[in-house]
Amino acid sequence: MADDTDRQYHLEVAPGDVADTVLLPGDPDRVDVVTDRWDEAETVATHREYRTATGAYDGEPVSVTSTGIGSPSAAIAVEELARVGAETFLRVGSCGAIHPEISVGDLVITTGAVRGEGTSEEYVRPDYPAVADHAVVSALVAAAERLGYDYHCGITLSTDSFYAGQARPGFEGFEAPGTDSLLDDLRTANVKNIEMEASAVLTLANLYGLRAGAVCTVFANRTTGEFRTEGEGRAAEVGSLAAALLHRMGERREASGADAWHADLSL
Repeated sequence: MADDTDRQYHLEVAPGDVADTVLLPGDPDRVDVVTDRWDEAETVATHREYRTATGAYDGEPVSVTSTGIGSPSAAIAVEELARVGAETFLRVGSCGAIHPEISVGDLVITTGAVRGEGTSEEYVRPDYPAVADHAVVSALVAAAERLGYDYHCGITLSTDSFYAGQARPGFEGFEAPGTDSLLDDLRTANVKNIEMEASAVLTLANLYGLRAGAVCTVFANRTTGEFRTEGEGRAAEVGSLAAALLHRMGERREASGADAWHADLSL
């Protein structure tokens, strides 16, 4: 049993509590959405917005920790999970799509992110890229393909504000500067979706030599105006299967003697 001095301040997890790969939903209630799809799961810590469970999916070890809303709390989760041994982080959440051809219920797999949040800038210069790990992206794509879910890969914008930062009207119709052109500018830059955590998770993982990626279910299409909380469990299931695939990809890489996983080591 871990000494209390090893237990993390916010998450209340300790070494041995979590697997190498941790899924990161925002809402604590989504922990159940994730673990309902697993072979087994046990809650190991609950504190504030952070709820952590560890178990197995498809026979492979995996954990899940809710992060709450936004990059400040997501960064705390990455920091403290890394300190107790986590090495791979998979954000699983919801998002708004920007392009009309991306339907509500589809998945967006992040390959990189625009750092529109302020948390990561406190770690590193603003032109440092927020990039998803290539093996993590491959595992997420493979999982979506195996499960038969429609998905799109591309760049995500992460913001600090659900309202003004995402071109939504604030209280009494307040509009922030740039609201009129934001979505058009993002579409022109081929940004696929908007959410609030991915860029910080990716940035911290890269700074610390760890791995990260993100998959989000589309709840809203900001171009068509469509909104439905459809397919909430799809990102959770894809993330869980991707975690199992990453474990097997690691075994293949080690058996081959390769320095990194690559497509020639296919599962």
